[in-house]
Amino acid sequence: MQRVVAEPLVYEFSRHLEARVTIQPGETVLVESEDALSGQLKTGDDRRDKSTVPKSNPVTGPILVEGAEPGDALAVTVEEIRPRDGQAATYTGHPGRLAEWLGSEEPSLARICPIRDGQVYWNEQTPIPFAPMLGCLGTAPEWGVASTQPAGAHGGNMDLVEVCPGAVISLPVFCPGGYLYLGDAHAAMGHGELSGTGLEMAAETKITVNLLKEKPLAGPRIESGEEIMVVATGCPMERSVAEAYARLILWMEEDYGWDRWHAYDLLTHVGQVSVGYYGIGTVAAKVQKHYLGD
Repeated sequence: MQRVVAEPLVYEFSRHLEARVTIQPGETVLVESEDALSGQLKTGDDRRDKSTVPKSNPVTGPILVEGAEPGDALAVTVEEIRPRDGQAATYTGHPGRLAEWLGSEEPSLARICPIRDGQVYWNEQTPIPFAPMLGCLGTAPEWGVASTQPAGAHGGNMDLVEVCPGAVISLPVFCPGGYLYLGDAHAAMGHGELSGTGLEMAAETKITVNLLKEKPLAGPRIESGEEIMVVATGCPMERSVAEAYARLILWMEEDYGWDRWHAYDLLTHVGQVSVGYYGIGTVAAKVQKHYLGD
């Protein structure tokens, strides 16, 4: 199995960078990644210093997939995410839109959280279940260069808890080879990622990448053992919710034989929404597979 190292750190989903590795469809690869804070917080005395490392969410890549062409899709199965250093880091960033109610004089506290026995210790009295996920996973757009701050049709900084072991994330291919990147692993994250900083961890992620020929997608899709979901992003979030649900309905129509208006009616009653970082309006609209039929 090929291994892709984290260095040098990359902060964009670019088709202009040299491939770190080229893989065959169906191949499994182990990808190392630095945490979203670029490794600056190792102890509780450290501080995030954007004057020396101004960017966040480094990703590892690009990974090229042999035979991938525009109009195809990459189906990325997340096999495993494990912590590299046995700990996660977080800090209280600016409260952003919450400052209207909370004020903006937040303490700049760093917190180092050991990971052991399936728990992340926010402190010794408050264990949080270890629930690893990838904040960033995406392909390179066909024009321009997307940073690792927003999400979009290419995937990117989706920050959805469903991008986790066992999930299959399908991403559009815009450039020959696909130019796949991943990073920003979290040991756990609440919906909305209020401070913009989850329990950030350097990680080793095992993925298997399959190629779906002639499968044009409008944006990312996620499938777990129990659910299918579609991702949309942008503000206002109401529009993202509407777009994600509409594209979920079209997926049900295309692949599961549903009449779109019956699907629209069903999702009114059983559909659910997962929220990524609230500040950029990323959502996943989803439905349990048992409703889809055979």
